[in-house]
Amino acid sequence: MNFDPNSYRYNSRRTAVYGQRGMVCTSQPLAAQAGLKILQEGGNAFDAAVATAACLPVVEPTSNGLGSDAFALIWSKGKLYGLNSSGVAPMAISIAKMKERGHEAMPKRGWDPVMVPGAVAGWAAINQRFGRLPLSQVVEPAAWYAENGYPLSPTVARFWKNGVNLFTAMEGEQFKPWREYFTINGHAPQAGQIFRCPDMAKTLRSIGKTNGESYYRGELMEKIVAFSKKTGGWLQEDDFAKWDPEWVTPISTEYKGYTVSEIPPNGHGITVLMALNILKGLELPENRESAEAYHKMIEALKLAFVDAKAYVSDPRTMTTKVADMLSEEYAASRRALITDTAIDPKPGTPFSGGTVYLCAADGEGNMISYIQSNYMGFGSGIVVPGTGISLQNRGADFSFDEKSDNALAPGKKCYHTIIPGFLSKDGEAVGPFGVMGGYMQPQGHMQVVVNTLDYAMNPQEALDAPRFQWTGGKHIQLEYECGQKIAQELKDRGHEVEILADRGSMGRGEIIWKTQHGTLVGGTESRCDGQIAVY
Repeated sequence: MNFDPNSYRYNSRRTAVYGQRGMVCTSQPLAAQAGLKILQEGGNAFDAAVATAACLPVVEPTSNGLGSDAFALIWSKGKLYGLNSSGVAPMAISIAKMKERGHEAMPKRGWDPVMVPGAVAGWAAINQRFGRLPLSQVVEPAAWYAENGYPLSPTVARFWKNGVNLFTAMEGEQFKPWREYFTINGHAPQAGQIFRCPDMAKTLRSIGKTNGESYYRGELMEKIVAFSKKTGGWLQEDDFAKWDPEWVTPISTEYKGYTVSEIPPNGHGITVLMALNILKGLELPENRESAEAYHKMIEALKLAFVDAKAYVSDPRTMTTKVADMLSEEYAASRRALITDTAIDPKPGTPFSGGTVYLCAADGEGNMISYIQSNYMGFGSGIVVPGTGISLQNRGADFSFDEKSDNALAPGKKCYHTIIPGFLSKDGEAVGPFGVMGGYMQPQGHMQVVVNTLDYAMNPQEALDAPRFQWTGGKHIQLEYECGQKIAQELKDRGHEVEILADRGSMGRGEIIWKTQHGTLVGGTESRCDGQIAVY
């Protein structure tokens, strides 16, 4: 891979970071340091990733919690593995029952969108299959921060305030614990203010001591279910006891001589691969900061995204084959729709009949791309008393259309927005990458890949580059760094352009690449508090 580590074409306060024995990248410095500590105690990249993942609900609860879902791509001994640790809908729920409660669509908050949380089981699965240290040791840095406290970082404090504004207005007994756990005297903690949550420490140590069993078949599960039954939730004991994470085969496509890999559905990583399949048949201009480059990337992404939204769901119920969605023939048919003007995309027919991201690597060649999320910031707003477990609201993406592949049903996975990415070449690992942020994620993935492979950017530069986001129809959002000239030329092509002064909605990414010298080089997100901890 050819790039200049001293080149920074975009405003950045950061440079690419090099290391040899290990590297951890994530959106919160204390979490990155937790992973580094575990590396220094003799752990490998997978131990470091789990330590970081366990720490993030404590130090960045605005984006994830101890009730999150998770996905991972794991490189070990020359092979890439996929882990789908997203939960399922409770067996007691149904579209009919939801309509009886007066809902015409899935609610975003409260118990109704809560599914079985998968992240904790994911930690245990990674630790048991690939880790070197006991889980109790791996989660201890997170437990220490929860028990002793830590000062809030600036970006976390800003999003925390948004959460307090939302959940202090929520009525109902189920929301009272959220206010008790995540406000200080009824207010949001400020940047630099110390936040403690001793109950999270107890929960983390219980998870570590039992290898996650207490969460699914023990005392923690009992507390979750008891609060569910008391305050109108759907979760019951069997929902936890009968669920386990799944090891899956990653899906991939070839782009510019490299292999780009993602987790298969129910995640929408396939959107990235479909967009790249379309884009690789188009000629991008030499100048990335041009309306032509933006237009072609936007149009390819739009066509891929509408297909993913139409067809991605629980793979057990999908009527569309992944192979058909990724076929060269289908990519060509979608590519033919792209002209010099913006289109309002519609799904094709490919069939023939709030999130945190982290990555870690070590000197032994192990690498992991990992993501976990509550969704929509703090998630459902449900926090289980006595535990500090903040539950996700992933079920908000289910449909009430019974003909949809993504229709709500008991025991079913829903369309999922969180995706880890991985890059390799000729069967050798290049490294993990990811961009968190809801529906921005596949858009961020595609832009990072293009920045890296088409425009030879180093990992920090690839993350610093101005981003766009398609939000539907012909509407796009541009960061103000894109400039008025590009914005006007895109308007002339028929795009409806909105320029954003706040970069916070454009996702937060991390990258680690293995260099030709066998060392590691990383980039971290300049749009947040991210850090690279290097060993």
